[in-house]
Parts: sequence; structure tokens; C-alpha cells
Amino acid sequence: MSSVTLFGLCGAALVGLGLYGLIVLPGALRRIIAFNLLGSGVFLLFGVIARRGGGVIAGTGSDPVPQALIITGLVVAFAATALAVALLRRLLQETGRDDWDEDERSDR
Repeated sequence: MSSVTLFGLCGAALVGLGLYGLIVLPGALRRIIAFNLLGSGVFLLFGVIARRGGGVIAGTGSDPVPQALIITGLVVAFAATALAVALLRRLLQETGRDDWDEDERSDR
């Protein structure tokens, strides 16, 4: 098994786990983390596809444009995650709730 195949399978597994988390897990914070996991898998798959692509600079073995897009995407994903967590924190403060993960739990 080549490294490209291994990275592709790992990326697909991350996307699958992220989708599973978005669908099944309760709580907004867990869904934010699942969405980050899904995004990381997409970035890994994009990197694998770019590595196998034909736009290779002579002697380097890879195209710098997809690498730059992946790095930019990681920065944007980090900023969006920070914004989502800040908005969730503000929402919980405004509603007077303390439970980060169990925000969809019924009162017992």
C-alpha cells in the first residue's frame, strides 16, 4: 500500500467520522468539533488529489497552488471555529445555561 493510498483512506475515514458526528451527536460543541474533523478530512483528500495531479513543478514533485489553498483553508477553518465557539459561548450566557455539550438534553 502506497502512502498516497494510506493518506486517501485516512482522509475518507475523517470525512466519514465527521459526517457521523454531525448527524448523530447531540450538543452544539460536539457538532462544531465534528465539522472540524470533516473539514480536516477534506483538506487531507484535497492534498492527496493534488499530489497525484499533473501540475507538477519540475524537480519538486508537487504543485504549490493546492498546498497554498490548503494552508489558507486551514487558517479560515480555524477562524470560523473560533467564531462559532465564541457565538455558542455568548448564546449560552444569554440564555443562562452552563452545559456546553448537552444543550439539547431534555430536563430530567
